[in-house]
Amino acid sequence: MSREVLLLVDVLAREKNVDKDIVFGALEHALAQATKKRYEGEVDIRVAIDRESGEFESFRRWHVVPDDAGLQLPDQEILHFEAVEQIPDIEVDEYIEEAIESVDFGRRFAQDTKQVVLQRIRDAEREQILADFLERGDSLVTGTIKRMERGEAVVESGKIEARLPRDQMIPKENLRVGDRVRAYILRIDRNARGPQVILSRTAPEFIMKLFELEVPEIEQGSLVIKSAARDPGVRAKIAVFTNDKRIDPIGTCVGMRGSRVQAVTGELGGERVDIVLWSEDPAQFVIGALAPANVSSIMVDEEKHGMDVVVDEENLAIAIGRSGQNVRLAAELTGWQINIMTAEESANKAAQETAGIRVLFMERLDVDQEVADILVDEGFSSLEEIAYVPISEMLEIDAFDEDTVNELRNRARDALLTEAIASEEGVEGVEDALINLDGMSRVTAGKLGLAGIKTLEQFAGLAYDEFGAILALSADRARQLIKNAFEDVTDDEMKLIDAKYDEQAKALLAKAWKLVEAK
Repeated sequence: MSREVLLLVDVLAREKNVDKDIVFGALEHALAQATKKRYEGEVDIRVAIDRESGEFESFRRWHVVPDDAGLQLPDQEILHFEAVEQIPDIEVDEYIEEAIESVDFGRRFAQDTKQVVLQRIRDAEREQILADFLERGDSLVTGTIKRMERGEAVVESGKIEARLPRDQMIPKENLRVGDRVRAYILRIDRNARGPQVILSRTAPEFIMKLFELEVPEIEQGSLVIKSAARDPGVRAKIAVFTNDKRIDPIGTCVGMRGSRVQAVTGELGGERVDIVLWSEDPAQFVIGALAPANVSSIMVDEEKHGMDVVVDEENLAIAIGRSGQNVRLAAELTGWQINIMTAEESANKAAQETAGIRVLFMERLDVDQEVADILVDEGFSSLEEIAYVPISEMLEIDAFDEDTVNELRNRARDALLTEAIASEEGVEGVEDALINLDGMSRVTAGKLGLAGIKTLEQFAGLAYDEFGAILALSADRARQLIKNAFEDVTDDEMKLIDAKYDEQAKALLAKAWKLVEAK
């Protein structure tokens, strides 16, 4: 029997031109699978073949799991306290093994298992080829299209076959069998039955790697591409930076008479590339990213990670771009939410926000409009600022004396405390999916709970103004307005609500709706 094992291993190793260890491993797997058929349930079998003699032994084994974990696979696992009774020094994650009778290895078994062994060998070969390929550390693949499968291209590069999905091809490009193609390695799908290397010609990283090939300064490290954004086949933006004052980052990427950028554009099917100078100053970076539009002014909201960019009427269409392309690419490039508006729209928005803050102060601090206007004019926009700004700063306000300042601070702190307590009470009964929604704060979840919104589905079904009412007004008043479809809402309340259902609130509702749709 041992002679037959060694003979089979030797034949297969020569036939498939693979290392004998790979064949031994495949044969051990086949023997283990055959042995498992003797048992009911999903038992775990290990077979060990002596590489010199060909003799083999079989073992049934149990994985040692923590006592508090329970048995997820009773046929394959054993709790630690039970394992210790057999082997006192055994640790969690180790195995207990029991020698069992091995299957008979004869000529018939060899024939029956040959296909199983060959498949394991093919899998091992495939894994080794993939490992050798990945070891090179290449990000780009250049190869020939070997075949087309349901609109996807299978690209052959050396011994590797890679898959270029239809949605990762540049729109309108017509790739055919035999074409030479270059693409970025998007990911490795080890579970795929076919090619495991997944390629992309639309990923932003692809254009970055193409510039790296064309611009030696990038490979040398004296020039860096910080980010890229693409509308594949149409337009792209890249952000470049250097610490070397002798280098012009944009000119270096453009090349002599545009040779470098044209080489990249040619590879991307004529995709127009805007090269932007990266800046540590987010506002300056956004201004550059919106080129060729000229920006009149810019307001940065760090909390919402957004910017209101004001342009004149002549630049409005340029800043937005066809179908919003320019502003969308600029937002992707910079990582900031960008809101393009005219001077008039900016003034209206500022007036609306000011009115909302004024109403907030009047209601929550119980002050008249005059006091609220003074606070707004001095730059205060939230109760937190009034409650916790250094008292010396508030004492600099000519219209307020020390007693007034202390009273305002105390009222602000009381209002915040009341809100926090109410919010904690409101969180009770709210489902985790709503509380843990990306961007949802515990305070907001509590307000939703107080207004009767306790599930993700209920939240996703809210209108923007309903959400704004819940954020801005008392729970009772918000519930009342929602119930009567806002028939008796006052102008002051509407101003406060308008100030609360901004882009950030809309984005939160959109995330909830996507999750609900996915269910």
